[in-house]
Order: sequence, then structure tokens, then C-alpha cells
Amino acid sequence: MVDTAPRPHIAEPAATTGPIPLPTAHIDVASLGRALLGTWADARLRARKLAADPAMHRIEGLSMAEHRERTFQQMRTLAANGQVNRAFPSAIGGADDHGGNIAGFEELIIADPSLQIKAGVQWGLFGAAVLHLGTEHHHTTLLPDIMSLAVPGAFAMTETGHGSDVASIATTATWDQAAGEFVLNTPFRGAWKDYLGNAAVHGTAAVVFAQLITQGVNHGVHAFYVPIRSADGEFLPGVGGEDDGLKGGLNGIDNGRLHFTDVRVPRQMLLNRYGDVDEDGTYASPISSPGRRFFTMLGTLVQGRVSLDGSATAASAMGLAIAITYGNQRRQFTASSDTDEEVLLDYQRHQRRLIPRLATTYAQTFAHDDFLVKFDAVFSGKTDTDEDRQDLETLAAALKPLSTWHALDTLQEAREACGGAGYLAENRITGLRQDLDVFVTFEGDNNVLLQLVAKRLLTDYSSRFAKADAGALARYVVEQAADRAYHGTGLRRLSQTIADFGSTARSVGQLRETNIQRQLLTDRVETMVSGIANALRNARKLSKVEAAALFNSQQNEMIEAARAHGELLQWESFTRAVDQITDPGTRQVVSWLHDLFGLGLIEKHLSWYLIHGRLSPQRAQAVSAYIDRLVTRLRPHAQDLVDAFGYEPAHLRAAIASGAEAERQDEARAYIARQAAAGTTPVPEKSMTAKRA
Repeated sequence: MVDTAPRPHIAEPAATTGPIPLPTAHIDVASLGRALLGTWADARLRARKLAADPAMHRIEGLSMAEHRERTFQQMRTLAANGQVNRAFPSAIGGADDHGGNIAGFEELIIADPSLQIKAGVQWGLFGAAVLHLGTEHHHTTLLPDIMSLAVPGAFAMTETGHGSDVASIATTATWDQAAGEFVLNTPFRGAWKDYLGNAAVHGTAAVVFAQLITQGVNHGVHAFYVPIRSADGEFLPGVGGEDDGLKGGLNGIDNGRLHFTDVRVPRQMLLNRYGDVDEDGTYASPISSPGRRFFTMLGTLVQGRVSLDGSATAASAMGLAIAITYGNQRRQFTASSDTDEEVLLDYQRHQRRLIPRLATTYAQTFAHDDFLVKFDAVFSGKTDTDEDRQDLETLAAALKPLSTWHALDTLQEAREACGGAGYLAENRITGLRQDLDVFVTFEGDNNVLLQLVAKRLLTDYSSRFAKADAGALARYVVEQAADRAYHGTGLRRLSQTIADFGSTARSVGQLRETNIQRQLLTDRVETMVSGIANALRNARKLSKVEAAALFNSQQNEMIEAARAHGELLQWESFTRAVDQITDPGTRQVVSWLHDLFGLGLIEKHLSWYLIHGRLSPQRAQAVSAYIDRLVTRLRPHAQDLVDAFGYEPAHLRAAIASGAEAERQDEARAYIARQAAAGTTPVPEKSMTAKRA
């Protein structure tokens, strides 16, 4: 169990760059841990209890076939447990609990990421597609067997030739008026459905996305429920496929390819919530706009991105819990003593590698809970408007890239920080890194998702002036010109240099203020968006080819603006979370962690702030210096901060985080002490040479 007893007071190290006083503080680990669990704490704790069961754990070294079979048997345990069905309607055995369902599901990454993702395919994609795209007939006839795992299924959207560009998929479902059925075809190799979990071995049905064609008109992408295998595991007539084989990670999932040749699909198996075909072949939809209909259908499946954001954040937390625990026990080099080696986490570089990433992980944890609250409000119907759904989709597209990229970066740094021990499979970090690699490209490639965020930001920006009169536009132009004149000259830099002359504390003083950090982070987003909008202002007057080239020229800036927007969202969530902490010591330490995150964002983009005149060179230099001081302040609390994540030994399952390293180090130090006490310590050759000299 994680020790949540009150910690003894730890005196903080003296500052190395000035006389700034360092207040003493300690963390209430239990209360901070409760805050980190978030809104659905009980659901997370129930899932963690299940994830602690050895029967649910990944066993290193299994063959692909063995890993797949073990994962499938674990799926049966999940189905029997029932927690994975919380989002389904209560009328058929669910709990109508969308937020609690995702919160618990994310914790399965503790047991095995393959189990988490395979469960996500079954109940979060395959089952959710039937739930959200189907109607009551589909719910009552199809969902019970999906929930019980009587029908394992695949989510057949992605094609070999079209990944993130779902609107351009080539699979067709053509209405056959004479037979009263759809005819499903993948007309060429690039149209094969690919990378589908459950498709290679276990799946007996699939939700297949295809272009719906009736009476010679293509009505765009729709979803169909299609049986693909018989009870004995053989493909049904017209259905074929291949095994994707060994992957870079997640090998407990049987990913595969599917193709269809004249497969007959009954009219009733069109998941028809947003589009239907009657018996005479007439198409009807409650949403008249094809584009809006398409995005509405895809928007109902946003929960995949929600869960990836949370599970990637959990993986980062696990990696840091392992690396920081090890860094607090492992000793190396005698820097300040002739006998005792230094604890790794006492080295400044080691602190700089891990503690800022810990700050980001805290920010992501709090941001994800806000995200999950928004998701639950939309899917429960509490606040389910078009605008709410658009906001949710934008939030998902902004946060999932940041958390998944951060997970890969953090796990790699944690691995290196643990040296050779981190490379051993028994210590989990390399396995987590391999399994999470694909998180950055599935459920939407990260760069593509950020482009969607940027387009939304540009749309919102443009709407500010959609009905503006000439006077409003003129005032805006003047404001922009004044901004460029102010930030683009030496006036601001000169005033900052005068104000900043002196100590680091004086230089960074303003930047520690919440409102100043908010202004800097917000200003960067707004300036970048306005710059892109200005560059694209004449796009509508250009030919299609010229407009595409113009947009392409701004693609990198759009992605960076969207990333900045996501970082701002995380910072705002962290700020709100700090305000809700009542214990003084905990609030003080977490405030330092919050400042570290905010100043870390400024440091990461320091060139932008310098180029655009938002910071003087003096203040820019002070940012990095003060980050070093914050890291020093936080070092004594690093163990408490990772213990607050609440992971028990059965969750981490890393030998180097079990206390074994501390025992080895204590044994070594005791041995050296006994030698010294007995006078049997060999004399170093170096000292003999010095005496002779």
C-alpha cells in the first residue's frame, strides 16, 4: 500500500542563486490524492482494485498468440464484472454513467494497455457505435450480446488508403432496390479496412463505415452492423481478411484487415439515427447538411479521444512514480562525501529531467477531469447542444495530442533516468513506452487533430467580425498596428530592462503572478491566431489550387497555435485546481508546481516571446533561473507528489520502485561503515601518492 501517513517535516534546501526565503511546507498526501482522482474517484478506485488482480496483469515475454489469448480471457472477466458497461442504458443492464465509465476504463492501463485498448474497441467503439449511431431496435437486439461479449466486434472505419480522412473512405454500401438490401464492397486494395482490433481472430461482427449510395446519390459515410465470422471462426461468404501481425506494441490485441465483396446487409442493419433509407430506396435524415451530418456522427464517437487523454496521463504518472521513487533511492558518485554516494534525485540535472514533467502531468490530470465533466454533461444530455458538442470535439482534439506526446516523452526520460534498470522489462517503463507509441496516431493523428482545433479557433476569430461595421474593423486594425508598434520596438524591452535590473527575484516577480502568466499564455494564442487569419484573409478570392497552397503555407503555424491553445487550457485547469486545495502546506507545494508548469511553458516558447517583444532578454534569462529554483524547492516533496497518484505496488509492479533498491544501497553503506569501524578499509593508491609527494 502507498503510505499516506503525514510526512515528517523536511527542511528545504537553501537557495543557490540569492537570499530569497524558502517557506517550509509539507503535503497532505491523502487529500491531494483524492483531488487527483477527480470527479469519479470511486469509479477509479473500483477499477484500480480490479487492475491489482494478478490475473489481469500483462506477463512479459509471452508470444503474440499467448498474449492475445490471455487478453481475451481477461475481457471475459471484465464482462462478468460489469464495470465496462456503465455507459450503456440502464434498461439493458448499464448505468447511464458516461463519465464514470470512462474514468474506470482509463485505469485498466495499469493492468495492461492491451487489455485497456481491446476493451475500448469492444465497448467504447464497437458497442458505442451501435449505441450512439443506432436506434432503439439496435439497442435492444444488438447491445446485450455486445455488452456480455457474446459477440466480440470490430470497429471498421479506418482504411489502408484513408486513415484520418474518414470522409474519403472508398468502401461502398449500395442500395439494391430489387432485393431490399445494401451491397457492401471494398472496390480496391486501398479500401480494405485496416488496423482493426478484434478483426484478426476474435471478432464475429463489425460496425462497418461506408459511403451510402441509393438511387445513384452518394449520401456520405454511414455505419452498418455486419456479421463477419461464423461460430467456428470462419469468415462468412464475401468477407475476407488478414492478420496485421506483430506490432511495435499492444500485441495482446488481434489487429487485422477486412475486405468485402458483394456482402448483403439487411436494411435494418443500417445504424440509422442520423440517416435512413426506406423500402423504396428514398434517403432521409434529420440533418439536411451532409457536412454537418458527417461531423455529428463522428462527434458521437469522441469518447475514444477522451479515454486516450486520460490513459496517457496515467501512463506518465506511472512512469514518473517509478523513476522518482528509484531516483530517491539509487545512489551514484561521491560528490560531497568520501564515503556516501549521492542520491540521484539530489543532482540538479536529474531534478530538471523529472520534476518539470511531473508538473505537466499534474496539469494534464486536472485538465482531463474538467474534460471528462464536459463529456459527461454532453452525453448524459445535461448540456447537449450543437455548440456543446463542437466544444467537446475541439477540447478532445486539443488535449489528446498534448497528453499522448507528453506520455512518450516522459516515459523515455523516465527510462533514461533509471539507467540500465529502466531498460529491463520487469520495471514496466519500456513496455508502457512501446504500447503507448501508437496513441499519437490512432483515434486521430495528433497533427491532424491540432489542425481541426486551429480551424475552430480561426472560425471563432472570424465570427467576431462577421457583423462588424467599418468602424469596428478600423478600430481593430488600429489596435493591431499599435500592438505591433509597441511590441516591435525597443520601448517595451527598454522599460523591462530598467525594471528588471538587479536580482533574479525582481526580474521574475511579475511572471510568478497568475494573471501575468495568463496574459502571456493567452496573448500568444491570440497573436498567433490573428496572424494566421491575416495571412489567409484573401483565400476566398483565390482559385481552389491557390487557396489550398495558401492554407498549406500556414499549416505549421496553425498547429503551433492549436498546441498553444491546448497548453492554455491545461494551465487554466491547473489554476482552478490549486484554488480548490484547502490544506495550507499542500496548497503551497502545489502552487510551486503550478508555477513550474506555467513558467515551463514560457521557457519552452521563449524564442517567440523574445521575437515578439513580450519579454526582455533580462526577464527571459530570469525565467530559466527561477525554474531551477522552483525545482530545488520541489525536490524534497517529489516523493509525496508521486505517492499522491495513489499507485500501489500491485499497480506499478516495478522492482526498482518496490524498495529493493533502497535495501541494496543500505546494505552497501552498512558494509562500508563496518569496514571503516574495523579499520579494514584499503588505503586508496591516490592518497599514498599524495603523501610521498
